[in-house]
Amino acid sequence: MTGPLDRLRAAAAEREAAGLRRTLRPRTPDHDGLLDLASNDYLGLSRDERLVEAAVRATREWGAGSTGSRLVTGSTRLHAELEDRLAAFTGAARALVFSSGYLANLAAVAALGRGGLIVSDAGNHASIVDACRLSRSRVVVTPHGDAEAVDKALAERAEEHALVVTDAVFSVDGDLAPLRALHEAAVRHGALLVVDEAHALGVVGDHGRGAVHAAGLAGCGDIVRTVTLSKSLGSQGGAVLGAPEVIGTLVDTGRSFIFDTGLAPACAGAAMAALDILESSADLPGRARRRARELAALARELGLETTEPAAAVVPVVLGSPRLALSAGTLCAELGVRVGCFRPPSVPRGRSCLRLTARADLRSDDLAVVRGALTAVAELTMLPELGDVAELRVDR
Repeated sequence: MTGPLDRLRAAAAEREAAGLRRTLRPRTPDHDGLLDLASNDYLGLSRDERLVEAAVRATREWGAGSTGSRLVTGSTRLHAELEDRLAAFTGAARALVFSSGYLANLAAVAALGRGGLIVSDAGNHASIVDACRLSRSRVVVTPHGDAEAVDKALAERAEEHALVVTDAVFSVDGDLAPLRALHEAAVRHGALLVVDEAHALGVVGDHGRGAVHAAGLAGCGDIVRTVTLSKSLGSQGGAVLGAPEVIGTLVDTGRSFIFDTGLAPACAGAAMAALDILESSADLPGRARRRARELAALARELGLETTEPAAAVVPVVLGSPRLALSAGTLCAELGVRVGCFRPPSVPRGRSCLRLTARADLRSDDLAVVRGALTAVAELTMLPELGDVAELRVDR
């Protein structure tokens, strides 16, 4: 009989051979002196003095923690104010704040989809995948961005109710979901549409109000949005935006809301400061999008595979995990920190670097990126890096 730790060591060795081991690398406050193109700080607000001071004020007034779950002592007037601000900013009827965007997705999809059919895009974030599993509902995974496949799955269902769930901007490919077509399919078949705006809020649309707002769908009661406060807003936490009936259902039945400690006051204060900045800085989201397009154009110019970004995410597809790891290390050696995405974060054969644009990138920063991507392009010309067959990893 194999011991439990022996089994874990053997599995780790297999992941190592396939280039799928993960390593924690604690960084310094200045990202180890590297140009940061790996974080989700799309607007460069995480260290903005206005956010820092708002977090300090909230901490001094309310304390370091929220002290309990939202249904006990973890709901403060600060949380209620943040919920009102988020709803008003995005054009939603109501908002409900969670301690992370991941938990917001778990609650929205699992609670609203339970007992029905859930139709999920193949490119959806892992938090949506986990939420689908948690719902214990029948799940149909449709090809990426295929609204016709969604319509077909809804038309053929036997379940009484259904839920369609999609990222707004996909977290790796950086493209935009066909929200209008998805909403039309949902309306035809009496389904609820859930849209994860994690990578769209703060970057897409007027003042960064998100992709649903930009599509003219913000007032639709049959659309539910989830957002994170930890990307463009430079803070931490998440929220669900929707009709009063939706929010009431999550308060009553959303397990990741009921049984989790409320968001820390500092995060709520910082998020509201970020909303103040977005409301007064019309061009800030546009600057992030322009920088993303410049990064994508640079990658294409060097012969690297990428996509046309809808927001701030720019993938550089390399194929194998080992090549992606080597390319990420090479970029760091040349002064640029980038994300390195391998299975299960991406499908097999689609390992990539992920560059995330920021509104505060300068022209001389782009020159540094050019040097790093030039070296990556040269690396792809070398013989294969001894990659072995990729493990099948369940996303």
